[in-house]
This record gives sequence, C-alpha cells and structure tokens, in this order.
Amino acid sequence: MITTLQAIFPSCIFMKDAKHITKTDYQWFITENNELIGIKKDELTDKDHTLLSAFLTPYHVELPSMTDDERWWTQLVQHGEIPINRPIDKYRFVFFSFPINQLEPDAFKEAIRDIFTTRISILWENNHTGIIVEETDESLSYEQIVDVLISDLYVNIKFYVGPYLYDIKKAKPYYQQLLHDAPTVFHYSTDKVVSYITAIPYLLIDQANDTFLHYVPEIVFHDVLADKELLETVETFIQHNLNISVTAKELYMHRNSLQYRIDKFIEKTGIDIRQFQAAMTVQFALLIKKQLDL
Repeated sequence: MITTLQAIFPSCIFMKDAKHITKTDYQWFITENNELIGIKKDELTDKDHTLLSAFLTPYHVELPSMTDDERWWTQLVQHGEIPINRPIDKYRFVFFSFPINQLEPDAFKEAIRDIFTTRISILWENNHTGIIVEETDESLSYEQIVDVLISDLYVNIKFYVGPYLYDIKKAKPYYQQLLHDAPTVFHYSTDKVVSYITAIPYLLIDQANDTFLHYVPEIVFHDVLADKELLETVETFIQHNLNISVTAKELYMHRNSLQYRIDKFIEKTGIDIRQFQAAMTVQFALLIKKQLDL
C-alpha cells in the first residue's frame, strides 16, 4: 500500500523515517499494520483527506513545547554537537512506549515530572514513544513508576531502561542504539519494565541466524523438548534464582515433587540446572524456544 500511496503522494513517508522533518507539516495516518505514515498537508485536498480517512485512521501529532534542556539534548543526540557546555556528571536514557491515541503527550509529561524531584527531559519520537533523559542520582525504580502511571493514567506503559553514562560524547550513539533496540526488546519481553541487562539475551537472539536458533533448543533439551510442563517448571525454577522453596511456593507444589521434576530434567538432559552456568544456558534456550513457538 505504501508504494501505491507514494506514487500518488510523493511526500508520503513512514514516521520512523521522519527524523529531520517538521512533523506538524504532515497529516499522519495509522495503517492496518499499526504503522504511522504521513503526507504533506499542502499535498492533500479535502477530498483526499476524506478518502484516506475511510481506510486509514487519522493520527494527530501534538507534542509539548520543548524546554531549553530538551532543545539542548535534541541537538546533542541528533547531530552529536554539544551546543553549550553544561556540567553533566551522570545521565541515562529510558525509552517509553504507550498505545497510540490512548494518552495525550502533555498528560504523560506532567505525570513524569510529578514523580521526579530533579531535572529530566523528554525527547519525543512521536506522540506515543520517546526517551526520558535523567540527569539525576535519584535512581528511582521504574517498576514502581510504571505501576503509579498505569494506576493514574489507565494506560499500559512500557519502559526500556538504559545504563548510566558518564561521557557526554557517547550520548548520540547510545541514544540511537536504544531507539533501535527497544522494539526488539518489547517484541521478546512482556514485562512492563526491561533493563538493558535483561535485554541482552533478546538482542543476541534477534541477531542469530535461523539455523542456530533451531539448533539450540534441540541440543539443550533433547528428549524433553516436547515436555511443556517440565520446561515450565524449569523456567520458573531459574526465574526464582534456583531456590527450591520459593519455586515450590510459586507453583503450589510440594518441595519433593519439585525436586523430582528437577532431577528428571537433569537425568534426561545431562544438564545440572542447579549450577549457575548451566541454568544460564537453559534460560537462553528457553527464550529461543518461546520465540520459535510463536
């Protein structure tokens, strides 16, 4: 469809490719694949707009005015230039996303600013995704933040939390990398908050070739590959830090029954998941298997 539209409207562009344009000059639409496309307003007649709205959902880009800090960060992450020297000892980027057309950017910005007591900036990619820039030592828990926001705003919000950085010259590549990685991370993880440490296995899996991806679960799980109940038990055991008592409680099982299943897995695969290195490999294989089963 996009090719057909571009033939009719030469200015037609995907929002994800619209890095250096004035977004308010475009009329935006949501496609059936949930992608955002824009066409220059001066290229559309009223009849065109009515026709496009019949099979595309109109999407309005209304972003909050940028603060001086946000303009400074935008110049830095887009062009790699430090406009004015500022004393920044520590910062981090946090990608956020919420469903299209379910929350006004102004409301989100106000809610975020109410949570932090120190200076933050919000750099919008569109009116439902962007990056929070923290220049703070508050180290607030995004697990707590997301619960507060969902409770107050009644919208499902997700965060991908990057590492703390100390060299301002690394801001642009880290920023671009976070934007690139976030969709992949959210594709693999259903968690509301994902840290950069947790995300690394997802990113590695996404870059692996299909042969490798099919190979790993087969060589790790052998005869238990089809034993869904056993693999779910093993996964829960790993998720609860190899703790028998906590895992048994989580699964509503007697400790002895859980121990029997773990012993069964060890016997059939030859992998002692009570050891950290082995458990890490098994968790990696479980992530791959989940992706292949989708």
